[in-house]
Amino acid sequence: MKQKTRDRYNLCRFFLTALALSFTIFACSQSITSESEKSSVRTSPKDDKILQIWWDKGFELEEDEAINLVIKNWEKKSGYKAKLSVYGPNELLDKAQRGVRSGNTPDLLLNFRAERQLNARLAWDGKLADVSDIIAPIKELYPESILRTAHLYNNVQKQRSYYAVPISQTTMLFFYWKDLLKQVGQSETSIPTEWNGFWEFWKKVQDDLRAKQNNIYGLGLPYSSASGDTYYFFEQLLEAYGVQIFDAQGQLLVRNPEVRQKIIYVLDWYAKFYQQGYVPPDAIKWLNPDNNRNLLNRHVVMTPNGTLSIPSAVSQDRDTYYKKLGTLKFPNKPNGQPMRYIVAIGHVILFANSKHQETAKDFLKYLIQPQILGTYLKSAERGHFPALKPVLKDPYWTNSADPHVSSVGKILTQGSIRPFDYVNNPAYTLVLDKNVWIKALNRIISDRLTPEQAADEAIVQIEEIVNKWN
Repeated sequence: MKQKTRDRYNLCRFFLTALALSFTIFACSQSITSESEKSSVRTSPKDDKILQIWWDKGFELEEDEAINLVIKNWEKKSGYKAKLSVYGPNELLDKAQRGVRSGNTPDLLLNFRAERQLNARLAWDGKLADVSDIIAPIKELYPESILRTAHLYNNVQKQRSYYAVPISQTTMLFFYWKDLLKQVGQSETSIPTEWNGFWEFWKKVQDDLRAKQNNIYGLGLPYSSASGDTYYFFEQLLEAYGVQIFDAQGQLLVRNPEVRQKIIYVLDWYAKFYQQGYVPPDAIKWLNPDNNRNLLNRHVVMTPNGTLSIPSAVSQDRDTYYKKLGTLKFPNKPNGQPMRYIVAIGHVILFANSKHQETAKDFLKYLIQPQILGTYLKSAERGHFPALKPVLKDPYWTNSADPHVSSVGKILTQGSIRPFDYVNNPAYTLVLDKNVWIKALNRIISDRLTPEQAADEAIVQIEEIVNKWN
């Protein structure tokens, strides 16, 4: 009886195993069929041209929605398809650099930090596609300073050409609380335009506010090597003090005694705000959004920022946007001359290994149309201004009814501007990427090096980078 039971059990187990195996075979056949169907779809002229686009994730939802809309409209018009992937700016820069090393890059990339930390090196190494056929027909629509940022040297082909499509520009200004100034009897008209007086003003505001409330700082200056705002602001300080890193031929000047002394002075000058307690102690650890947060949380009275992300964050509160929050340009340089502003450019780059060169260029030609570009940048609401002159002429960008947008717009249309120093030598992108200046600043603050020691360390590092590059 027991033997019969065992036989029945084994027979049942056999049938169950056979049934399970048949399901597995069926599932595998379905999977193979599905993959075969997918493969046949990919070979069609339209679906084979699915662009991979990596883009900076916006601080506000409107930015992501704006680029999504551009892509959808282009898809309808062209019949092509694109996959958009958005990442935080720091994450995307790291991902792009890993992708270049592994060969796993998208077709198109826009990362605002890549413009000054990566793109010129990619062009040098022959990693970017030549987009002269896109730039040439509209070349006259660009300011010369912006064209320089896209006209890069390819050391593989031994030529200089256009390896990026500029779509936007922005520059650094200050944002502050008008109502906090009122609490200590000050106003916008009280703020000095002379260099030393300007900085002493914010120190006095902190001292006066501290008499009324605790834990508030006059200055939200960034000191962290993890924040792009830090090196951007430091570059603007080097410009203020006339520090020339390269000559017109791209030769390094940091060993020049006068240049070295200016570097020492700027490092010491900047470190003192932190050392004297006019900046939050955690500013040395801030990430990109943290100066925004500290201002919006009213932990600091004033902070520099390279976009209009701070006004954008309060744009739904009309009283705060128009009455409480102020936007302020830089004071005159220490020599009394007006500040020359360093502009950050939004470049879209096309990788040389892209399999969809023509489709990618079709998208770029669509995006760069003045009406399309203008609508996109307005919808993004972050304060990236058009790179094209006719789009920037739209009264939207200089309308004094909007105090924040018009402040930047007037500088970009009427002020003195220049690009970052990578246009003189692509090795400088690596200096910025490695945050050499900011690490020197932190050596003074955290490691108690003298400004002379920190400056000399930085100079040695910059020389090593540039010499290795050349």
